[in-house]
Amino acid sequence: MKNKSHRIIISTLFLLILSGIMLIGILYYKVNTPFFNINEPVYIYIDGKKDYNHLLSDLESAAKIKNRTLFDRLASKMNYPENVKSGKYRIAPATTCLEAVRMFRNAQQVPVKITFNNIRLKKDFAERLGEQLMFGPERLLDELNSPSVCNSLGFDTINIVTMFIPNTYEMYWTISADNFLQKMKKEYDKFWTPERLKKAKELSLSPHEVSVLASIVEEETADKSEYPIVAGLYINRLRKGMLLQADPTVKFAVGDVTLRRILFAHLEVDSPYNTYKHSGLPPGPIRIPSISGIDAVLNYAQHNYLYMVAKEDFSGKHNFATNLSEHNRNARKYQDALNRNNIR
Repeated sequence: MKNKSHRIIISTLFLLILSGIMLIGILYYKVNTPFFNINEPVYIYIDGKKDYNHLLSDLESAAKIKNRTLFDRLASKMNYPENVKSGKYRIAPATTCLEAVRMFRNAQQVPVKITFNNIRLKKDFAERLGEQLMFGPERLLDELNSPSVCNSLGFDTINIVTMFIPNTYEMYWTISADNFLQKMKKEYDKFWTPERLKKAKELSLSPHEVSVLASIVEEETADKSEYPIVAGLYINRLRKGMLLQADPTVKFAVGDVTLRRILFAHLEVDSPYNTYKHSGLPPGPIRIPSISGIDAVLNYAQHNYLYMVAKEDFSGKHNFATNLSEHNRNARKYQDALNRNNIR
């Protein structure tokens, strides 16, 4: 009888141990196998307004978590709910429960690749960049409109946009607006190498002025092969003390870059950006110039052109001239083409 009781106790213990091992095995399997019903990576954003419950909701709606309760229990065991950290996080189809909790707890963010080009206005830049980072467009625009902030970076509120060199940059989504600007300033200083600074000095232009001229060049022609030619033309005019008379600056001054035809009324607009009225370069760029535009100014084509007008075939290219009579003939061709096509 005693032996029988002993065997029952041993059997019971064995079953309990076996059950425990099986339970541990099941839990191990569940937390170490793909835990989300997704076919491609999903990104989870946690900002200062989101807490742990918001995260659980996002994991359900965006990442299709398989077992919210299991995630919650594991996260609690690892003391994560009290230590939620902001960031952009990547959930891949193969991500396990354990990997996800560790990623969030250790703030293992994925970097954001920031790319920008073809931007004209400061507010457009703030919107494009701000919406890609946690601090948002309004905060960035406030910084760019702050005289003290711009001055600390070596710029003013008008020319601050020349500090941003269009390229692809990598940073964390949670970067502060101040640190973002500091990073951009470092990239700007890196871009303006001794060689580029030397070429700017030879032109008697500051880096800021080179960027302003590059912005006009890029707005003037759609053909990159013309960049150095157009740059050389405006440098010739600057050296002769001539008005630039650049149509894109007039479009910028009147606030309509879509104008196909510049009228006398447009040329009368009272603005420092109207290069038909004011000599020299305008106070700021009319767009954020690209690297190719800046380098086209620094490596301008040497020639005697002083005038240019769009070709009558509307190809985006230009007819160049060294004197006014030749230019007037080219201009008439373009005006006739506009009239033939009823472009007002």
